[in-house]
Amino acid sequence: MNQTTALASFRLAPGTGVAQTEPRANGRVSLDSPALEVMTDLTQVKAATTHPATLLRLAEQAMIYLGVRMLFVVTQMPAIEGLITYTDVHGDKAMRIVSERNAHYNDLCVADVMTPLSALDAIDYDRVATATVGQMVATLQYVGRQHMLVVEAARAASPARVRGVISRAQIARQLGAAVEVSPIANSFSEINRALS
Repeated sequence: MNQTTALASFRLAPGTGVAQTEPRANGRVSLDSPALEVMTDLTQVKAATTHPATLLRLAEQAMIYLGVRMLFVVTQMPAIEGLITYTDVHGDKAMRIVSERNAHYNDLCVADVMTPLSALDAIDYDRVATATVGQMVATLQYVGRQHMLVVEAARAASPARVRGVISRAQIARQLGAAVEVSPIANSFSEINRALS
């Protein structure tokens, strides 16, 4: 073929669709299966994000639309500032802020209730690559989290990056069994609130 020859073009037929991301099938796993089988790999699936100034009700709508229970909070890609979960949107923190500020729930934004980057738990990708699903369940239970970020270490040409997410809900779906994770209080004030 001549390098300067134009390629043949055509008109689109009615009903032509747009290609969608096709992540690998999330098949059944056991506790002995490789942990990577339950990780949402962000090199295969686009990360669901929101801006810190997004109203909570809009963040919730985005979660519902995207079929996720967590959004990364970013002002400018790819720098992560934190994350917000469905539980954060409807949890005690939001109601406490409404009460403390004498505000309306509809006025709260993601920045009000998100978990900041400094408070997020993560695991190294290389460790996950050699771990089992059972070890990931134990890790989620140990830290009392619904989600665990999987971070790929910095390389010569690129900084560290969140490579994936492992969620309790995804593991339960693929195991075909419930996975219980109890939240753990991380400060004296959280313990005090839990007891009152």
